[in-house]
Amino acid sequence: MNHNASSRNWSSIARRHPSSFLLAAQLLSLFVYVALEDKAVAGGQFILGAFGMLVLLLVVWVVLHSPAINWIAWIIAALAILVYLASWGTSNPALVIWATLLEATLYFYGAGGLIVYMMGDEHVTTDDLFAAGATFTLIAWGFAYLYLVCQAWSPGAFSYAIHPQEPLSFIELLFLSFANLSATGLSDIIPVKSSSRVLVMLEQFAGVAYIAVVVSRLIGLTITRLRDKGTS
Repeated sequence: MNHNASSRNWSSIARRHPSSFLLAAQLLSLFVYVALEDKAVAGGQFILGAFGMLVLLLVVWVVLHSPAINWIAWIIAALAILVYLASWGTSNPALVIWATLLEATLYFYGAGGLIVYMMGDEHVTTDDLFAAGATFTLIAWGFAYLYLVCQAWSPGAFSYAIHPQEPLSFIELLFLSFANLSATGLSDIIPVKSSSRVLVMLEQFAGVAYIAVVVSRLIGLTITRLRDKGTS
């Protein structure tokens, strides 16, 4: 009975708060990157890849609960997974780049679906708050993947004082993406080519627009709800 009740509780949470699972997986992946990014860890790259595919499926699952078109998400995710598998089988770096680009596309599509979902609500729900956090991480991850593609197509696009002659790792580019999107601007990683600077400017615009439009609307709806409760 307890097991059945626990299963029903998790099922209920999944139906009511699908964004929470994606947000948790995104944050958990940060610790996975730290633990397994070192190539000396046996099977580390394979585990990272498998975890990335799991997150891709979670993105699709969240899209299924949003107003976005479901079959588009399935096509992008399927293509990304197939290209990743092909790259592992052939050791072709070009395929990895294309798979990364597809993954970025799915992350942005998922973020767009969540934004439409949040903007369509008349009242702020708990899942809206999870969706706000999940959307932020999707945008940050999406731009980090674009930075990887930019770095592959234009070597030396980013400068990092610690190892200026080496390409940046994904966690370093993700750090840049979070700092840029949140307007923290730590400036230890600098875009030095036109392609990377354009991407950074686009992310800066996306971060400001996200705060100005989506987050401010959620705050406004929350204030309105509390005001209505106070006057009722």
